[in-house]
Amino acid sequence: MAVGALILIYAGVVVRSILRLPQGGKKAEEVADAIRQGANAYLIRQSKTLAPFVIVLAVLIGLFTGAATGVAFVAGVVCSALAGFFGMLVSVRSNSRTAKAAEEGLAQALGVAVKGGSVTGLALVGLGLLGIGAIYYLTSSVAVLVGFGFGASLISLFARVGGGIYTKAADVGADLVGKIEKGIPEDDPRNPAVIADNVGDNVGDCAGMAADLFESYVVTIIAAMLLGAAMGPQFVTLPLLVGIIGAIASVLGLYAIRLGKSHNIMNALYKGVAATCIIAAVGFSLISFDAYVTAALLVGVVATGLMFKITEYYTSKEFPPVKEVAKAAQTGAGTNLIAGLAVGMQSTALPVLVIIGAIIASFAAASAAGIPGVYGIAIAAVAMLSLTGIVITLDAYGPITDNAGGIAEMSGAPSRVRKITDELDSVGNTTKATTKGFAIAGAALGALALFAAFAEETGLQTINILDPRVTVGLFIGGLLPFLFSSFLMKAVGKAAFDIVEEVRRQFRTNKGIMSGKTKPDYARVVDISTQAALKELLVPGALAVLSPLAVGLLLGPAALGGLLAGAIVSGFLLALFMSTSGAAWDNAKKYVEDGNFGGKGSDTHKAAVVGDTVGDPFKDTAGPSLNALIKVLNTVSLVFAAFIVANALKII
Repeated sequence: MAVGALILIYAGVVVRSILRLPQGGKKAEEVADAIRQGANAYLIRQSKTLAPFVIVLAVLIGLFTGAATGVAFVAGVVCSALAGFFGMLVSVRSNSRTAKAAEEGLAQALGVAVKGGSVTGLALVGLGLLGIGAIYYLTSSVAVLVGFGFGASLISLFARVGGGIYTKAADVGADLVGKIEKGIPEDDPRNPAVIADNVGDNVGDCAGMAADLFESYVVTIIAAMLLGAAMGPQFVTLPLLVGIIGAIASVLGLYAIRLGKSHNIMNALYKGVAATCIIAAVGFSLISFDAYVTAALLVGVVATGLMFKITEYYTSKEFPPVKEVAKAAQTGAGTNLIAGLAVGMQSTALPVLVIIGAIIASFAAASAAGIPGVYGIAIAAVAMLSLTGIVITLDAYGPITDNAGGIAEMSGAPSRVRKITDELDSVGNTTKATTKGFAIAGAALGALALFAAFAEETGLQTINILDPRVTVGLFIGGLLPFLFSSFLMKAVGKAAFDIVEEVRRQFRTNKGIMSGKTKPDYARVVDISTQAALKELLVPGALAVLSPLAVGLLLGPAALGGLLAGAIVSGFLLALFMSTSGAAWDNAKKYVEDGNFGGKGSDTHKAAVVGDTVGDPFKDTAGPSLNALIKVLNTVSLVFAAFIVANALKII
């Protein structure tokens, strides 16, 4: 509790230092204010939309599992929402300040963007530690903490789904009409969808990602505590100590982010990640009570580094996969799409090997220490996710620099300023992709820990696929990520259609927009994006909550175990495929825009824009939302495990 509170206080100090910085000229302030208002309006309306759903669930949880768990559920909802909200509030205030700092140079602009991004990471970690610590202190019950985790999972799902639909509908609408039909640059103030696009960066990549990793962070700690409860007090407190060490390491790692003489932005950011990993590794060795337990913890740190490098290889403009996707665009959109799909499929192999290696190594290390191997897997996952503070810093850096570039473009900043913001944004695209890889891997390991806790709670010793109930559950679980993704992809398509029609209408009826004599109606497009995102929230959420309850109550715990196993495997692979292929298409487009294969305005560029348009809902809506899906399925099952065991009909 004390460490969580101190980190939140430190976050407040960082916020204060950011707000003291100059915002720029009047035009820049106007643009930043429009983005801020749109983001705030969306999150407020999202909260109002979800409130009845949360209240009903809290009452049901209280009735079936106890009032304390119901209260903990509400606390999880509030903390998860606040983690995203606080981060986004600072993100939309850092964007114009980053653009202004770019007037002084690259190092200054990088410093402001990193500071702004760090607030999201600090708020997430601080609220997580404070929430878990307070509930455990007040109730002395790990079981009650499961309610807190479920609340965090639920908001993560809705934040990811809603934010993802919003950001990609606006982005696709802006690109299709602005870039392809009108031939105007990205972030051109004449595009009516440009403000909605910049708002979407914040509600999707900042608030949505924060809620996603907040959930992974807390539910993984809670799952490890649950598994340790039967082994002794030190096994319950170890995950909390690991979280504390990781949080402190993340704060210290921020000071290592420095731009060297080479002016390599990615290397500067990776210095912070490397420093955090080293400090955490030293800290883990100090708190561990056994060398083999230390080894299990270090597995999580190593997995983090490997996931960063693997995802960077498949999504950065510096490496062959993205260059191959860009080259394929020379012969049209079709070959560009084929190449991107192939990269996405291929990119699943190495992360799976990393997860397999992490499972085997952490299981073996725990077994050598004389404790259950599944506990080793759980604490490896906790060690990995304890680094969330620095990881989220790199992720939230992305929308800040993206917005800074938009503000520079729309406010007519000098070309040297836009050049710096473009450099920052280009790296931001890669950091957003690499942090998604981390989030997906963390979700997979965290879900395994939750699955082990569910098996322990229900008395499942094995998952026998020769049992027809298990087989049915396995197929349903494998199906759910695909069905869930289809809802999200269709939602983005519908919303993008409405936005394209609105942007076309404005260009058609207001001839002064293209000449710059009149302003577009930005607010109208923002409103369309908001309504579309909120309209599509509840069906995917209901699917995630009701599916495990229906299978568990109708077919029994064994079938539900099959469902969870199927969802973890197919959800993990589908999330990797969609997130990586989408990022590869995005950076392939940017590689062409850098002047390769004909550059901007060429037929190659138009084909690459099509690939990027298809990839947008892949990488920023459906792909990352699958993290939340597999963990909601597991937390719902864990919360209602005792009820399912007692009341299952077992119709087969």
